[in-house]
Amino acid sequence: MVPQMKPALRRGWRDLNTVQFGMTPAHALTLGPIDTATGSFLDLLNGTRGLALLREEGRRSDLPDGHVDTLVGRLARAGLVDDARGGGPAADTLREKKEILDRLAPDLASLSLTTSEPGDAMRLLAARRSLRVQVRGAGRVGVTLAALLSGAGVGEVDVRDGGRVEPGDVAPGGLPAASVGDLRSTAARRAVSAAAPGHPPRHGSRASVTADDTGFSLVVLAPRDDVDVHAPAPAAGEPLVRSGTPHLYAGVVEATGVVGPLVLPGETGCAGCLHENRTDRDQAWPRLVAQWRSGGRRLPARPCDLALATTVAGLAAAHALAFLDGRVPSSAGARWEVSLPGMTWHARPVWPHSACPCGAAEKGKGEHTSKEEAAHETMAEQRSSEELCRKATAPRPAGTWRAHV
Repeated sequence: MVPQMKPALRRGWRDLNTVQFGMTPAHALTLGPIDTATGSFLDLLNGTRGLALLREEGRRSDLPDGHVDTLVGRLARAGLVDDARGGGPAADTLREKKEILDRLAPDLASLSLTTSEPGDAMRLLAARRSLRVQVRGAGRVGVTLAALLSGAGVGEVDVRDGGRVEPGDVAPGGLPAASVGDLRSTAARRAVSAAAPGHPPRHGSRASVTADDTGFSLVVLAPRDDVDVHAPAPAAGEPLVRSGTPHLYAGVVEATGVVGPLVLPGETGCAGCLHENRTDRDQAWPRLVAQWRSGGRRLPARPCDLALATTVAGLAAAHALAFLDGRVPSSAGARWEVSLPGMTWHARPVWPHSACPCGAAEKGKGEHTSKEEAAHETMAEQRSSEELCRKATAPRPAGTWRAHV
């Protein structure tokens, strides 16, 4: 191990014996008591010295025998220390690609704040390069989302859609104005490639990848059609449920942005469950959906506010990356919705339904009442299912505590 204080956490002394790492309540941690010599020694934990050399530096500073190992162990248990050479073989390979690592340095720093074990952040960042994600939909939401995933280091992001780029598809961070008239899929892949840091390893030719390919770590459904966003067709997700492929819904309908649900086949509610629950609450629901899909009255332009679409793409990308990094985000079994002009996010649960063939209801979740379904939670209040999510915080070792800042 080559210890390195996590550089993403700013450091400050609260008093003569207490150090605070980090600024925000979500990440701030205080450590004490610490004497002046130990406080000065923290500067040597910069990723350039192994433990043997650090022990020698400790003896030169008149620190007691064993003090260096105790200090490093304590800092590591508190999640304050990283391993400058950790993460495994894939991480070592990534370190050799300086240009790529420089591009991803802010992402690595962010990952270090959400991981505790030394070397975990680098391991996760390197692991992203081996992942494959498909985005179905090349509109304002889909392409921006795909570019974000590619830019964050996901190795292969495939985008699927039909038709040609229209002026209304153009968006900063998505399809450029120069792509108008080009095939949507082709233009989207160019945008994804332009966003990628370097050239990640590929997993076969794109020609061999079909729309129903099951080799993806995640499929994101980001339809341009507003009806498909508001009432996702169960048939579109059925092949993914059957193959056990996790998939996430995202899009804009009217002036409302939607992220979720993230469907974990056999575990959380899917599009079919959503349809069944809505039908239970409103017997007119299937009739309305059929009329919306019939297209009797075509809209001159589907509403898709640019800022709202970008917001949706950003949140969906964050949820996708959290899942790809091994966590279960709060969109698992829920739809996050935000509407203009208030822009307050709310979560609507998507309960597994016994009439849906996806099998999620068999996990013991059962049917839920419409009163439960209608309940809203704000972004600050939402908590993920204890059965699905890891605890965000773990008990802190003696001598460390959360700072109230």
